Amino acid sequence: MEQGVGLGANAWIWVIFIGFTLLSWLVSWQLKRRFAKYSKMPTANGMTGRDVVEKMLRDNGVQGVKIGSVAGRLTDHYNPVDKTINLSQEVYHAANVAAAAVAAHECGHALQHAKAYGMLSLRSALVPAVSFASKWMSWVLLAGILFVETFPALLLIGICLFALTTLFSFITLPVEINASHRALVWLKSSGITTFESQPYAKDALKWAAYTYVIAALSSLATLLYYVMIFLARRD
Repeated sequence: MEQGVGLGANAWIWVIFIGFTLLSWLVSWQLKRRFAKYSKMPTANGMTGRDVVEKMLRDNGVQGVKIGSVAGRLTDHYNPVDKTINLSQEVYHAANVAAAAVAAHECGHALQHAKAYGMLSLRSALVPAVSFASKWMSWVLLAGILFVETFPALLLIGICLFALTTLFSFITLPVEINASHRALVWLKSSGITTFESQPYAKDALKWAAYTYVIAALSSLATLLYYVMIFLARRD
């Protein structure tokens, strides 16, 4: 009976792993495909990603935020520690719908920070604990599985650490969705996007959000797998 449970759990985790790996690949492929497509659509006023960020900050009365350029593709991010919006080079210098959408999204995080958006504040507060959990949870989980019969508390500790990172993934979802909402509302009201190009900006940010959804669900499924191992030791 115990062997059957073990095989079932192993089969379950492989289904999860393969399924979410395929989904992650599909979403990443679609995101890159759409970004390439919308990068060929110029903005109506010829504003680059940097121009978009500067105007969005100015329109919302936000000061003290720096704008930088980083290497890589789709590496754009906002750092709340030093209040810097970091745009990838193709977004920083480009004047197209995709660049405008991404730049406005990252600026949306700066607006969240400036206006003390609750979920962003919660996410930032969890960063130190999540960094600690991410550093040690793999080792603790491995040791916990190996010694699950003799020292089950070790696996439970690993599960708690993993649960913290899973919680962080789900808290990230509303933060990203809200930043995209702020970006799309402003892009439309400021005239950066037109009636024709607004749906393209929305589509690009939608696929970007899917990457966070897949990551959160994958983390939750993996967490449940470790919980199953912990509970199965009693059978």
